[in-house]
Amino acid sequence: MSAQDDLEAAAREELEQACAPGWRALCGHTPWGDTFEGFTPAGREVCFERSYLWEVEAGGDIRVEVNVYEPRADDEGVRLHRTIPRPTPA
Repeated sequence: MSAQDDLEAAAREELEQACAPGWRALCGHTPWGDTFEGFTPAGREVCFERSYLWEVEAGGDIRVEVNVYEPRADDEGVRLHRTIPRPTPA
């Protein structure tokens, strides 16, 4: 696996975990972000940045951003995002 593929795999996995709680659980914590160290699937040490932002306006859709990079190369890495739509009232 190439270094880029390894970073992409780590970013995809982190994005899935970041979105897993869903809109209702995340809305009370948005906007919020954190950076922490961890390991890629291939065992490389990397930094993970996770951010929860309002897509357009507070209380609307939540934009989840993930950036995974090597600690000494923060301008290089993989940045992914996904939008968690606000649920429509039943």
